[in-house]
Amino acid sequence: MIRRCDYLVIGSGVAGLLVSIKAASQGSVILVTKRGAEDSATRDAQGGVASVFGDKDSFESHIADTLTAGAGLCDPAVVDFTVREGPERIRELVGMGADFSRHSPGGDLDLGREGGHSARRIVHAADHTGAEISRVLLAAARTSPDIEILERHAAVDLVVPERASPSAECLGAFILTPNGEVVTVLARATILATGGAGKVYLYTSNPDVATGDGIAMAFRAGAEVANLEFIQFHPTCLFHPHAKSFLISERVRGEGGILKDHTGRPFMKDYDPRAELAPRDIVARAIDSEMKRSGADSVYLDATPLGRDFLDMHFPYLTENLASYGIDMAAQPIPVVPAVHYFCGGVSTDHHGRTTLPRLLAVGETAFTGLHGANRLASNSLLEGLVFAHRAAGMLGELAGPDFSKAREWETGNAAPSRESVVVSQDWDEIRRFMWNYVGIMRSEKRLERARRRMDLLAEEIREYYWNVLPNLDLIELRNIATVADLVIHSATLRKESRGLHWVEDYPSRNDRVFACATRFRRFAG
Repeated sequence: MIRRCDYLVIGSGVAGLLVSIKAASQGSVILVTKRGAEDSATRDAQGGVASVFGDKDSFESHIADTLTAGAGLCDPAVVDFTVREGPERIRELVGMGADFSRHSPGGDLDLGREGGHSARRIVHAADHTGAEISRVLLAAARTSPDIEILERHAAVDLVVPERASPSAECLGAFILTPNGEVVTVLARATILATGGAGKVYLYTSNPDVATGDGIAMAFRAGAEVANLEFIQFHPTCLFHPHAKSFLISERVRGEGGILKDHTGRPFMKDYDPRAELAPRDIVARAIDSEMKRSGADSVYLDATPLGRDFLDMHFPYLTENLASYGIDMAAQPIPVVPAVHYFCGGVSTDHHGRTTLPRLLAVGETAFTGLHGANRLASNSLLEGLVFAHRAAGMLGELAGPDFSKAREWETGNAAPSRESVVVSQDWDEIRRFMWNYVGIMRSEKRLERARRRMDLLAEEIREYYWNVLPNLDLIELRNIATVADLVIHSATLRKESRGLHWVEDYPSRNDRVFACATRFRRFAG
């Protein structure tokens, strides 16, 4: 079966929803999301959007903070226009009905502060900013007559006839329906907005949908990917046997929360003079170091000095959810550990979201735009999603109609239904465990080589299994995390220095002479 639309958007986070809404004014949109439309990392974002609104802040200051966090690998032009276009995107959300926290009804925005920022510039909706942004954008998308949302539909691969040819272009995607049928959706432009790949690792703050689908599909189709060695570990995820993917907002530290070891000793000043306000890479490595030194299962984030009234007012979502785990954050420290949070690399794009493969765009965490460099500044992710969704939508009208004559329907060949799902669960678990142990916060050449050997064996096993069975969601996701894991290992092995989020024991120093550039890969054939 073949379907057609003007614009195919894959993913329903902030970037996917906003680009869909803006593209709908130019043509028909099909938005594909593999679970519910509300299931995304955007919905779970507590902190906020970094943008300059305060009298004591400036674009230049936000730019400088972003460049500092990025450790020499940010694209200065991208940082400049992203920061300067941020306030207008916030105003646009407000115009759509977003209810951000203010000092008083109708008053100035209540701006928070997070690690790495030199001023208060975090626009937030209490401590559930992502949910508020998702609510507003999803409502607009659902009511648009030109947007069709296909929930519980999963992208299998991109439609790229003659992908080994210099004239190859993306004509859409093969989409797995809830009943197991694979349909071909053809489009003038395809926009990847599938988020990150936290599920490549054993411990992550990401939702279950974050399996690197867009990155993997784009690479297989021949698009360039870059900087996949730079993976941000959120320093403070809740350590609790019944908690899953629950992070403690950066704003808790920004407002005065203190990190302590298992004896109650504050330790961050031992690692950085900015203490709890240091960038995330420094804080995550400090926590990891303290845990390894003491053998403790976690460290503790002490917010009790802030007082119950302040916490109830500024962190109602967090207070309520911690209480459900038996933790009163106004009376006791919160046990926390680092967990994979954000991929700073992704599918390479230009300043308007265009990838190296014609008619394929990427926005949000799926993309590598040059904004984050070697380490993302807190709350710049939602900002990037908003700015690049707007920019990507702005160039869609320039695309001429493609030649769909070479596109084909999905072929099952001799594939049969899977009868050994244990293969999927076993390989999935093994990849996530060795990625956590060997390609985590602290790396070494020996650990990376171990990961490389394991990945070579698993990649062949997964490839053989994939082509012999009919596609299902679990298998699609396994294939994608295997592809991304392979790319992360390759990227980390090539960068023989320590910079930002990439820390290698064998090369503890930063080497600007050789490595002040992005790590790029492209698959040219097959």
